[in-house]
Amino acid sequence: MATKHTSIPSRAESEFSRTATLATVAALIAVLFAGSTVVTPLYVIYERQFGFAQVTLTLIYAAYVIGNLAALLVFGRISDQIGRRRTAAIATAIAIIGALVFLFAHGIAALYVGRVLSGLAIGIGAGTGTAWLSELIDETDKSRATVVATSANFAGLGIGAVIAGLLADYAPHPLRTPFIAYLAALMMTVILIAFAGETVPRPLDALRQVSLRPRAAVPTAIRAAFVAPAVTGFGAMALVAFFAALVPSVLANELHETSHAIAGAVFLELAATVAIVIALTRPLPSRTAMLCSLGLMLPSVSLIVAAQFQGSLALMIAATALCGVAVGLGYRGSLQVVNQIAPEDRRAEVVSAYFICGFLGNALPVIGIGVISTLASPRVASLVFAAMIAAFAVIALGFGLRYSDR
Repeated sequence: MATKHTSIPSRAESEFSRTATLATVAALIAVLFAGSTVVTPLYVIYERQFGFAQVTLTLIYAAYVIGNLAALLVFGRISDQIGRRRTAAIATAIAIIGALVFLFAHGIAALYVGRVLSGLAIGIGAGTGTAWLSELIDETDKSRATVVATSANFAGLGIGAVIAGLLADYAPHPLRTPFIAYLAALMMTVILIAFAGETVPRPLDALRQVSLRPRAAVPTAIRAAFVAPAVTGFGAMALVAFFAALVPSVLANELHETSHAIAGAVFLELAATVAIVIALTRPLPSRTAMLCSLGLMLPSVSLIVAAQFQGSLALMIAATALCGVAVGLGYRGSLQVVNQIAPEDRRAEVVSAYFICGFLGNALPVIGIGVISTLASPRVASLVFAAMIAAFAVIALGFGLRYSDR
């Protein structure tokens, strides 16, 4: 007797359901990425309460890359196989477990575990959500899908940081209340996902056919075009990492500003600037956006160093705005290219390969800064970071200038 296969609808059945699903996927991306920055204004509290050094702080921040890489290497194409909705539910469940680990954390080990789980959830959810949006939005308008995905990403990053900072300053139990609020947001997301429209037609027994063989391949036909956006994404995420991992410490130790809300607000400024730039520069060609981003990296890091040496919050605000413009142009342009060149049947896999490059940029430079800060000083570390970004921008410009839109 033949086995009956029940397929999930390949498209939302009505314009209302399509629009509702689009909003749900954007919310999914925002909430998952918010989990990455809920801890941003809390690092100073953890550092004081658990008594660890600057290098340990940066290692804790960067630990989520372990989860990212595991997700993207092993699960990078799982949503192409079992569907976007199921994969999104898995990512959200992992995020809930990670938030619970932070909620009941009593030592450094829990912080590492929580960050790894957060990275795993984001790694699975980022590629899934981006591919999902691309399929929900008209095939002839991939730039809109990129704008929605990247705006949701940075909106989540900024809102997570500022809400956690406010709760840390004004609510009881500063290391607990932010994660209770985050858990509530995750539970709401789970409910929304349950009613979202699927875009990948798969039989309900597809789970038995899933391959978890590590794979993060870019098809040979698009590898040359993939280099420029991958390199640009690495540099843009390195700037984001500096603000997420180190600015709270810079504000407290160099600028003598100890408010957790202000630390969250600085990151919110960065994220809001990125989201606004992404929305306003949508007509700008992706190649132009990438080149402009690379050109702005040098003055951006120069302002960061100047703010640190001058002990000026005003300069830090200006540096944050300029970095936001550079990141917005670079991230939007590079991800748009990836969405355009990815084959439809391997879109999630190619997007996951792009995010691997971005997540490495989000971790490796920050680890280096933490080590240098321990051996020398935070100011020397910032100088080295600025020099590294400047050298990187020059090299990346070489790749970018050879890239041509297709």
